[in-house]
Amino acid sequence: MKHTGKNILIINDMPGYGKVALAAMLPILSQMGHSVYNLPTALVSNTLDYGKFTILDTTDYMVKSIGVWKELGFQFDCITTGFLASAQQVDIIREFISSQRKEGLLVMTDPIMGDDGALYNGVGEETVENMRRLVGVADVIVPNITEATFLTKLYQGQERLTRAQAREVVDGLRELGPRSVVVTSGVEEETGSHAVWGYNHKTGEYFTIPYQFIPVHFPGTGDMFSAVLVGGLLAGEELEPAVRRAMKILETLIVLERDEIEKNKGIRIEKFLSLLND
Repeated sequence: MKHTGKNILIINDMPGYGKVALAAMLPILSQMGHSVYNLPTALVSNTLDYGKFTILDTTDYMVKSIGVWKELGFQFDCITTGFLASAQQVDIIREFISSQRKEGLLVMTDPIMGDDGALYNGVGEETVENMRRLVGVADVIVPNITEATFLTKLYQGQERLTRAQAREVVDGLRELGPRSVVVTSGVEEETGSHAVWGYNHKTGEYFTIPYQFIPVHFPGTGDMFSAVLVGGLLAGEELEPAVRRAMKILETLIVLERDEIEKNKGIRIEKFLSLLND
């Protein structure tokens, strides 16, 4: 796969412990040969799966960092966004994206809000509304099925959808303004198989990619999927092949780590970075 060495900014939270968010994405995109910048939206003591954690909102730091970067003339080829701690951060990021807009800028948003049919603790309608505003400026969005149903207000909390319902949800997301859509972790009612549903704005085509579900939970797999997907798109891959490759790599990672006792820390991605070169 051709690596082109782009400037990538990852906007996401930084865990003190665990391979999620920035800690999961930085090594992947660095391994792919890119210059990776990061802007933490919050410092989180550990992955939330441990049940106890503390979060420090870093909004003030974000504002100051962006100010310095503008003075230094930093320019980005790609901006990816994940967990956001406040409505103010949505405004900051929207404004920054618009200041960076140029031919070829790739903006990917993972509207991190919930999973397994429910919103995360502390995530309310205000957060959902803020994410609706943010996905509107993205080139590609990668919600899971739970986030997709809350963003569109369609089939909220359902994880099994018929093909027609899945198309409705994808179209509902498109109406919010993003160009391309990738919905992960749904189940297709007709076949009972797990699937990723998507729409590629470049070709005008919808796609459904079934996958083998592995009944193991690791935090951070969504972040790793986003990082591999972004790397593929920046290397010139079309959306559907890039999604398939990201799915294949994640499946391999999960299989390699499935026997780990302490799954709450996530997948030890640095051990497996050579997989990205295949």
